[in-house]
Amino acid sequence: MQVIIANVNVNGIRAAERKGFGQWLAQAQPDVLLMQEVRAPESVAREIVGSDYCTWIHPSVIAGRAGVAVAVKAGIQVEQVRSGLSVGQDGWLEELPDGGASDGDSSGEGAPSSLDAAQSVLAEPETVQTPLYMRVAQEEVPVDSGRWLEVDLPDALGQGHGVTLISAYLHSGVASSAEKMSAKYTHLQRVSERLKELSQPHQRPLEHVLMAGDFNIVHTQEDITNWKGNHNKTAGVLDDEIAYLDRWFGELGFVDVQRALTGDAQVAYTWWSNRGKAFDNNVGWRIDYQIVDPALAQLARTQRVDRAQSYEQRWSDHAPLVVTYGL
Repeated sequence: MQVIIANVNVNGIRAAERKGFGQWLAQAQPDVLLMQEVRAPESVAREIVGSDYCTWIHPSVIAGRAGVAVAVKAGIQVEQVRSGLSVGQDGWLEELPDGGASDGDSSGEGAPSSLDAAQSVLAEPETVQTPLYMRVAQEEVPVDSGRWLEVDLPDALGQGHGVTLISAYLHSGVASSAEKMSAKYTHLQRVSERLKELSQPHQRPLEHVLMAGDFNIVHTQEDITNWKGNHNKTAGVLDDEIAYLDRWFGELGFVDVQRALTGDAQVAYTWWSNRGKAFDNNVGWRIDYQIVDPALAQLARTQRVDRAQSYEQRWSDHAPLVVTYGL
């Protein structure tokens, strides 16, 4: 059994839809799609993704900002959804029964709860299990909202190989702003604490874990065209930021799947500035990742970046990373 997992920062799903997101989705047909910077109410984003998928969204409480989503093809079992970033069992609000609603799970624009919506879009409820319950993180500051969503697929790869999926949108930061960098480092520390939990097999909800999204950090010189011009000058290329990735890929044991499949050579970028002719000249950054536990990394078969053929054909300033996993 094989499963195709894709992740992309859509840079506003409504704008992406107008520019060709739907055509890409129909062609790529991922089994799971993890999105960042959705920047739309739940009901709108869910409609754009379409009824072939059961979609959960963690919107930002700040209008027009952030927002992450996980879309799972109908027919794939979903066991639990956790909205927001939390650490430890005490960090979550009470479990919610199917059909329940939570103030923390509303877009603020009259959208239904994620569990209600999940039930409404499943064409064959007899063959698809909606989440048993949802949890919502407590005490998430507004600037951190819409950046972390966990979804458990108990049989994602068949034969009982369950995967906890995480759609993550990490702070971008601004090197010249102490306030924004402080917010970024605080968030990165919380991410590290959650990943430390998930790095321990006995603390994972399921056998495997996959965190994917826009990390807004390059890891090595091979992940950016202009290393010298940006290193320790631009957010995303600061040694203090890179140290977090070093820890995730070192001490915590997570594997950068794209890098593992391609080796040490320079690989396909996932983001290009809109300034000048960065896209045309492939002056890019690799800041979108899929990172997994070592056992799941052994099941990664292929990877690709769906870079548009031309600047005019782009529907986001990021390109999707698509990875196939199989037994």
